[in-house]
Amino acid sequence: MGAARAGGASTRRILGASLVGTAVEFYDFYIYATAASLVFGPLFFPASSPSAQLLAAYASFGLAFLARPLGASVFGHFGDRVGRKSTLVASLLTMGGCTTAIAFLPTYGQLGWWAPLLLCLLRFGQGFGLGGEWGGAALLAVENAPPGWRARFGMVPQLGAPVGFIAANGLFLILGVRLTPEQFRDWGWRLPFLASALLVGVGLWVRLKLTETPVFAAALAEAPPPKVPLAEVLRHHLREAIAGTFAVVACFAIFYIATAFALGYGTTTLAIPRETFLGLQLGAILFMAAGIVAAGWLADRTNPRGVLMAGCIGTILSGFLLAPLLGGGSPVAIFAFLSVALLVMGFVYGPLGAWLPGLFPAHVRYTGASMAFNLGGIIGGALAPIVSQALADRGGLPLVGVYLGVAGVISLAALASLQKRAPDPAG
Repeated sequence: MGAARAGGASTRRILGASLVGTAVEFYDFYIYATAASLVFGPLFFPASSPSAQLLAAYASFGLAFLARPLGASVFGHFGDRVGRKSTLVASLLTMGGCTTAIAFLPTYGQLGWWAPLLLCLLRFGQGFGLGGEWGGAALLAVENAPPGWRARFGMVPQLGAPVGFIAANGLFLILGVRLTPEQFRDWGWRLPFLASALLVGVGLWVRLKLTETPVFAAALAEAPPPKVPLAEVLRHHLREAIAGTFAVVACFAIFYIATAFALGYGTTTLAIPRETFLGLQLGAILFMAAGIVAAGWLADRTNPRGVLMAGCIGTILSGFLLAPLLGGGSPVAIFAFLSVALLVMGFVYGPLGAWLPGLFPAHVRYTGASMAFNLGGIIGGALAPIVSQALADRGGLPLVGVYLGVAGVISLAALASLQKRAPDPAG
């Protein structure tokens, strides 16, 4: 049965839908992270210093992570009761609509405190939509995977992360080259948010052609869906949910330190031109894509948990490299750190699509995987740019490296606490 459903145009459509949807969703998320690092501080948050403005912009960035568990519970509820397809369409529309609306926001100078309030409200909507995206996209892939292929199928939606990052930062880089700093500050930053509407249209066109996953259909045929999937997760699968939450901390921490924090630190403290730093990150993100592919292949040859644990060890080692490489100011050294960190990111992120859904049975899998992933995002992602900037201001980059190493230790301990290999979510 697995081989049959893995064949031909149907497989390409399934994997394409899991990839394009997450690419669009992460594009939306990353353009906010990039804009928060570059322009949102002075445009939306009055403050006495550039560092304080940057911290305020990072705080608005982190707001979406608080919304993600709420989105995970709502979209997970319908994903486990109604189906994966319609829920994925709704999450895409929610985030895409909020992202497009940011393009039309007035600044603090035009509207006063209403401007940052509206920005934070739309940022919350972005996080709410993304809360239902990753879990559904991962299930779409792994619940259609043939035997022995679930990690490689599960890595496909993970590849949406570097694709979305390249699209987001690439567009900002082009705008930075073509526009003057004044033009970019006044209106150029709005164009990537406006472009989201076109990308969402592509994602919808692909996803509306899907059918329901065979695993979900079989679960419905066996028994009616739970009335409140979240309650069942908390009642019967709490240990797995807690371990899954802390297992993803390293993934979020290393990514947002190597992207959002590094960009803000590099362009302010190190005074590296914005276009130069974006170019370094665009080159380094290719190492993340390579890491995801390698980790997916290794996870099928061995097991996803073991590959994730190796990635956590790499995260700890990356913490030792952060200060000497990122703090030196040399573009070559900075690129080396970004490349190593994002390669490691591939190993703590790529196998999650196979491992995390496998912790939960099919009838609560959307809710369980989404909640764990997005709660871990608060701990590892929402705090990472804020805490890292505060640590860098007070104690320098070595403290940021310690922070990254601690994140790796936390995830390693969580993975070690679940010694059994996760069951096959495609079965």
